[in-house]
Amino acid sequence: MRVLFNSRAKDDYLSDALTLLSGWTREGEQIRRTLMIDDTQHAALTERVKVVADALHLRPEISRRADSTQIRVGHGSGDPLTEGEILLAARIEDAYRAVTEP
Repeated sequence: MRVLFNSRAKDDYLSDALTLLSGWTREGEQIRRTLMIDDTQHAALTERVKVVADALHLRPEISRRADSTQIRVGHGSGDPLTEGEILLAARIEDAYRAVTEP
């Protein structure tokens, strides 16, 4: 059975999903996360995220600043967040746990 969502219900669904991702903040049509990780963990995280992002045909912005890594997901061009972008954020969280757990 196929379920159709109107745009408001879809936004509510995505907002609900985003609340489950601790540490992520919404800035307009993008979501952002800052991770306190070292250079080695940054490199490992970036490689893991690239694999997932390529599979989802998405391009997150990942940058290194001093002792933190900043990640932005979303188009920023006025397009609303998609399910794929929320899924990517969840997979980034998985990758973050994988590179920081002993």
